[in-house]
Amino acid sequence: MKICDNKSVGMIVWRGDQLLLIERGRPPYGFAPPAGHVDGDLSFEEAAKRELFEEVGLTVLELKLLIEGRKENKCRREGGDFHYWKVFEVKTAGEIKRSEDETKQATFVSKEELIRLAERTEKYLKKEITAAEWEKSPGIEPVWREWFMALNII
Repeated sequence: MKICDNKSVGMIVWRGDQLLLIERGRPPYGFAPPAGHVDGDLSFEEAAKRELFEEVGLTVLELKLLIEGRKENKCRREGGDFHYWKVFEVKTAGEIKRSEDETKQATFVSKEELIRLAERTEKYLKKEITAAEWEKSPGIEPVWREWFMALNII
């Protein structure tokens, strides 16, 4: 099993007023912007470029740091009880070609759909939705609900 480096990047990609989300194909389940660990990359910025290309096939043209900080979010890696995040807004080039290994889908969603997905997350966090129901039809990954609220996206 891989060891968690406790450093993650997230990429906010807009097309007009719609936000690019992926549905994760493996834990932690949920919808989220493309994101991942820094791992052996030299910087958060290099990790952002690598992860965006790996998950959705887009090339980074420009990165703008929006927010950063520590979140108590678990991952499937050993020692992954928290992550220090840097979240970037990204201008991109290319066509979406999602990772069939890591994602179930990649799509641009409206703010109304983001709110609907965030409401599902709230129900899941309140234990009104079971883990099995969540895996079958998830909302926003909980850590991303927090980031979207901090960034006034929802």
